[in-house]
Amino acid sequence: MKIGINLLLWTAAADENHFSVLDDVKRWGYDGFELPMFDPACSPWKKIAAHADGLGLGRTAVTIMSNEANPVSPDAAVRRKGLEHLERCIDACVELGADTLVGPMYSPCGGLVGRGRTEDEFNWACDVLEQAADYAAKADLVLAMEPLNRFETYVFNSLEDGLRMVEQAGRSNLGLLFDTFHANLEEKDPAASIRKAGGRIVHVHISENDRSTPGSGQIHWKPVFDALKAIGYDRWLTIEAFGRSMPEVAAATCIWRSMFESEEQLATDGLKHIQDSWRTA
Repeated sequence: MKIGINLLLWTAAADENHFSVLDDVKRWGYDGFELPMFDPACSPWKKIAAHADGLGLGRTAVTIMSNEANPVSPDAAVRRKGLEHLERCIDACVELGADTLVGPMYSPCGGLVGRGRTEDEFNWACDVLEQAADYAAKADLVLAMEPLNRFETYVFNSLEDGLRMVEQAGRSNLGLLFDTFHANLEEKDPAASIRKAGGRIVHVHISENDRSTPGSGQIHWKPVFDALKAIGYDRWLTIEAFGRSMPEVAAATCIWRSMFESEEQLATDGLKHIQDSWRTA
């Protein structure tokens, strides 16, 4: 098991100016970090990889889809652009030296249409992710599909929903991301959902109910960590938290007030919370 932190706390497009943040991540005691990859050409991946290697830090990446590259569009050309986006992200992950690409890879965030998912949309998403997983397998890369809450997507909201999709896809390198923030809204029993998904969970986002410091809010952490240990989870536990330092990210995540004392306070307190919770699970 490795502990990481998402750099979205500081930036949506990392570059050499954020090497000092990586230095801090190492100093605080993390095993690695997660990089936003919303545009696969947005960052100097090889330079970041070299700096991270020098620090001994592992890395993962997170991406999102756009309306123009939407795997559940009724337009086959738009679905193809969705696959092409994922393939470019996979290529960028190779440059970065990331072992996992995560995120809601099936539809744009916030792309609500006033109804639930259709069976066609389920199959379109599955088809795109099957092809993306085949492409990722050539690079020995794991894909972790993330169900989001109902206010951010109508396509996949629960682990059960996601489990049906990854089982239909049948790719060993395509699994699920369990996010405690979204589960707090959508899962009747998050721990039971973890146990049911079992080894299909290949990535975990540690996120408090208010997107602030893990351990400072209302998430029932002990059952979650107990369940993760019960299924033998041994991959990344990555903090995903957001602040107001980047207006575009604050707007997308609806963060309108100060949620923590400082990024360092959140990172260090959150790390201790994970370490203590894992040890006592």
